[in-house]
Amino acid sequence: MVGRRAVLATSAATVAGVAVGAATATLSRLVEAAGQRVPEPIVRAERVYSVARGREVRLVTVLPIEMPIKDLPVCLFLHGLRSTAAGAIPASVVNLLVRSVAHDRIPPFALVAVDGGDSYWHENRPGDDPMRMLLAELPAWLRARHLGTVFAASGFSMGGFGSLLYARRRAERGDALRGVVAVSPGLMEWSEMRKRGAFRDEREWAGLDPRNNVGALGGTSVAVWCGAQDAFAAGTREFISAARPRVGRILPGRHDGKFQDLVAEDQVEFLGDVLSEGR
Repeated sequence: MVGRRAVLATSAATVAGVAVGAATATLSRLVEAAGQRVPEPIVRAERVYSVARGREVRLVTVLPIEMPIKDLPVCLFLHGLRSTAAGAIPASVVNLLVRSVAHDRIPPFALVAVDGGDSYWHENRPGDDPMRMLLAELPAWLRARHLGTVFAASGFSMGGFGSLLYARRRAERGDALRGVVAVSPGLMEWSEMRKRGAFRDEREWAGLDPRNNVGALGGTSVAVWCGAQDAFAAGTREFISAARPRVGRILPGRHDGKFQDLVAEDQVEFLGDVLSEGR
């Protein structure tokens, strides 16, 4: 990893381009209002080559405080449709993570995001396999940056679907995540899903639909939130009913950033809990 000063020197432009861009400014206002000193997050955005995807992808890393980072556990954030790693990590989550770690409310962990395309985190097009990238390539990228393993995953919309699929694949490999978060996950009937062109046919969608594969998550702790006015609310209710997750809540809200901010505190608390339980 590059030093903090080097990171912050380039962060003014870089952070502004990665959804966590508002985190430092927002955090400064919170700190000023509270009369407390809280460290700024350390953000790094870079590009790496993915063989699984056959292209260069953006890799975003957020550290909650300036600290020795060797083997720091990682929560992987998966972006939604027509987004990138730059938009995967909400600023509200960064702010809450920094404050919670600084005040010793939860153990520290890093946030990492990577470009996954628009194929719902599976190989929809031959030669472009974002799930293989996460399973086979991401661990080496993390080791090269002296980070630890991915203990949890989180995602919004398409990324919520992707986080559940990633948790399933990790469990099937005998390496289950400690926790998985799905915020407003993209769960819908085939008549709607087919419009996205992300699955070859209804059979493939049914085979990957988390509602049909709740048992494949193994012992992974699951947290799911969705807005009652969200188009994915019905599918999320079905998943909650079938999976009986540790956290499963339908709250007032729509499919937008405001809802992500609404559940950010509960999400950070959940991630901190599952990390603490695994120690």
